Order: sequence, then structure tokens, then C-alpha cells
Amino acid sequence: MTSTPTAGTRPDDVRRHNRAALLRRLHVDGPSTRASLATALGLNRSTIKALVDGLAEDGVVEERVPAQRSGAGRPSLLVLPQPQAAVVLAIDIRVERAAMALVGIGGQILARDSWKVREGNREPVEVFTKIVDYFGPLVAEQETPPVAIGVSVPGVVRHSDGFVHEAPNLHWADVPLGAWLSRELTLPVHMGNDAELGAVAEHLRGSARGAEDVVYISADVGVGGGVISNGLSLRGAGGHHIGEVGHMVVRPGGKRCYCGAQGCWETEVGERALCRALGIDEDSPVGAIVAELRALGTRGPEALSRLDEFVEWLTLGLGNVVNLLCPQLVVLGDLFTALPAPVVARVEQAVRERCLVSRALGGTRVVTSPLGSDAKLLGAAELAFETVLSDW
Repeated sequence: MTSTPTAGTRPDDVRRHNRAALLRRLHVDGPSTRASLATALGLNRSTIKALVDGLAEDGVVEERVPAQRSGAGRPSLLVLPQPQAAVVLAIDIRVERAAMALVGIGGQILARDSWKVREGNREPVEVFTKIVDYFGPLVAEQETPPVAIGVSVPGVVRHSDGFVHEAPNLHWADVPLGAWLSRELTLPVHMGNDAELGAVAEHLRGSARGAEDVVYISADVGVGGGVISNGLSLRGAGGHHIGEVGHMVVRPGGKRCYCGAQGCWETEVGERALCRALGIDEDSPVGAIVAELRALGTRGPEALSRLDEFVEWLTLGLGNVVNLLCPQLVVLGDLFTALPAPVVARVEQAVRERCLVSRALGGTRVVTSPLGSDAKLLGAAELAFETVLSDW
């Protein structure tokens, strides 16, 4: 969130602050009229005109007549951000695959690539080398090179320098990935936990737009969570993310987790648990799991009963999260987005009935992410844009 200039601030600093705030507004909310920008930013029209004219001269925005007109008279011009004016590289590292994309202002994905991360090449140096190898060809296709990098990792990451303390499902520990990438690619690198960045993306571009208190829960090989509180990403001591909900013990003495504990929530609702519930091999690829879930959704209530125990564990964990964090909205991401709509509705109803906090709120909503597998990639881009946009 951008701070408000105080009395005594130099005119150049005020202009820079207002310019960054206007560009941030366009980046998040999309095309807008000058009048709307003036209202949203609390600035007079002459100031907005000067800012827009300056950004247009620099090629950062342009003004166009809206494609659809309403009412009589001359339509107000729309101010549009130019995606190529500032580009960042977003990287999403997962247990079974990795993806990278060039993302422009406004969140537009300009180019992308991805590769499978197999068990034999999951070592930190192998993943780092692959990123560097893919970087050159991806950037060469675009006119505008990236100015910063955002990286999503499924683990405990130190924001200040991108040091990965631990990523259990990757079997990583004490990996200075941020420093490696910054040195090799000669760009500033910003890194965060994958679920935390998924929450940011949902808040800015997904189903949580406009919601101030949100929990994002995603299922892949593991289960992670990100928290938006009062409109901001919630972090704990040392700037580390809050939301390692997958390692909340729900079944003492249960299955052994990658983290070393037993009975973690992700052992009951993660990828392998979902495979067991569906009656398919635990090592089935993601595509097969999604296909099975979609097929199940067409077979009626009796077929969905196969997921009864899975739903109980999912509801148990979500109930704990809702009672603890009091969100108005829970967004389910990754594999959870393939759950049949009646199953999601069941989970939502159960959470509302069982959670004291949800009842006090009038019912916490539970929805699936519209961003799908791009959520964490877009979240990584937003992490990079935080500093890029503030420098305008």
C-alpha cells in the first residue's frame, strides 16, 4: 500500500508518489477515465491531467475512446496502461513442474514456458540451471526485457533475500536461490511462499477482488495457505509468510508427512489423499486426477459419496482455519478447483454450520479460484511489481 505524502514533502517527491499511485491503480483496476482516477486518488483534475500526460509522453499509458459507448455526447477517454512499458519475469516452482512468464503492466502474460520437474532433477542447482537456460530464449522473443523477477516457492522463504529455509516437498533446505538468480540474471529478485503469492493474485485479480479478509488454500503434492488481512498480505516474524496450514496436525499418529511429522492435514487432503479417495493410483499425474474429478461430477450424488471422507477432512481443516483467522472468504486453488460444485457447496455449508466465527460473520463463503494454475505465477509477478511500480 502506498503511503500518503506528508506536510513538508518536496514537490518532486509528491509528483513521484502521485505518479506511482496512478500507475498502480491502472495496473490493478485496468482502464479508467481521468475523472474516475481523480476520485479514486483524491486528486484534482489538473493534477491528473499532468500525470496522465507525463505518463503518455513516456509511453507508459495511452488514451482511447471506449469501444462501447453509452449515452449522448462525447465519451470520456479511457486511460490504459501499456503492458510493454514495464515487464517482470515471474517464476513458479512446484514439485512436479515449473513455469515462467513475462508479465506486463496490468497483469498481462506476454510470453510463457514451462517444464516438468522430475524426481531426478529436483535438486536446487538443477532447478536453478533450468531457469537460467529457459530465461534467454523467453526474453529474446520480446522487445522489452524484464526489470525484476518474482519467484514462487512451496516452502519457507525469507523475503529479504530469497533464502529458502525449507521446502519439504522439494526436499530443499537452506538454499540461497534468490542470491543465485540475482547474480546470474543481474536483476533484482523477490521471492515468496507459493500459497502466499496465490492469495495476493486472488486478491488483486481473482475471486477475492474487493474482499479485505481472505484465506487462500491450495492443494498440489502438498497443501498451503496464504492470508490477506485488512487488504494486506499477512506475514509473521522476520517477514516469513503465515499459512503453513498443510502441516497442521489433524490426525495424530496418521500418515507420515514429508515434513517429518505424522497426521498433517496435507496427508489427508493433498494430491495423494485425493487419489486414494478416487480409487486411483497415488502416483497418478495431475491431469488424470482432474479428469477423474470432472467425470465424477457428472455421475450424480451416489458417485460423489466416494469423496465423503475426503470432504470431512477438508472441512475439519478449513473449520480450524476459519475459526482462527476469521476470513470473509476462502478461495480453493490448484487441484481443489477441480472439485465438483456440489462438493464445494457441501464444504461451504459444513464450515458455516460448524464454525462459531463463520456463524458470527453470517457465513464464510468458500469458492474455487478462477485463476487456476496461473494464480501463483501472477502472484510472483505482483511481488516483483511492488517495487517496480513504486519507482515510477
